[in-house]
Amino acid sequence: MIRRRRSAWLRWAGFVPVAVFTFGLLLPILWMTTTSFQAGEKMFQLTTEWIPTVWHPENYPNALSRAAFPRYFFNSGVFSLCVMIGNVVFGAMAGYGLAKFRFPGDRYVLLLILSTLMLPLEVTLVPTFLVIQQFGWLNRYAGLVGPLFIEAFGVFLMRQSIISVPSDYLEAARIDGASEIRIFLQVILPQCTPALAVLAIFSFRDSWDQFLWPLTVVSIDEYRTFPLGLVQFGEDYGNPPTEQMAIAVLATIPVFLVFLILQRSLRK
Repeated sequence: MIRRRRSAWLRWAGFVPVAVFTFGLLLPILWMTTTSFQAGEKMFQLTTEWIPTVWHPENYPNALSRAAFPRYFFNSGVFSLCVMIGNVVFGAMAGYGLAKFRFPGDRYVLLLILSTLMLPLEVTLVPTFLVIQQFGWLNRYAGLVGPLFIEAFGVFLMRQSIISVPSDYLEAARIDGASEIRIFLQVILPQCTPALAVLAIFSFRDSWDQFLWPLTVVSIDEYRTFPLGLVQFGEDYGNPPTEQMAIAVLATIPVFLVFLILQRSLRK
């Protein structure tokens, strides 16, 4: 009985700080959501009204009608999905090659790929922009997606995951006559599902929130992404700040949907 009580107390002792930390992370989202249903002047009060006395759901359609936000969300969706697919597909292929094949200079190739992680986007912004300009990809989806289509983080993550797959499985598949593509699709990928899900979530989230690169290569509304549209919306002082919160709430939905879709793969 004493041991059971101690284990119960230990479980609660570990649960409480996790619950407090989770609540702290969710608090800004809760404030943003409740604020999006309030009147515009409520934003400037000294006290926070967590539960609105008068709900204003019209903030959402009003905000969507003030700018081309449906187009901005569509552009961000295309941009984020393409980047996610590119990172998952090519990151897994490159990780497989670096993890299970040996060739002259393979370690130097890995070090070269990892070295790019030390260079932030701001450092490579100008040369990357000049390359995109030479390709004629300014104000195009190709210009948005191209530089982020495959990243070093995805290659490294998949390499570390594929290394843990026993090489005996690959040798057995080769003895049975399986091609390398079949081994990759039917042996490697099913055992790396959690890493693929993590890479997909991170890639989608980072590209969905990406601001600097779209700001650099896009200058027309036709290809403007959601973050650019939200900043432009906020610069217009005639727009109520509560409507800005409404747009921000809508912007969090796709990221949550991607996480909900892929969360089962994280448990494998």
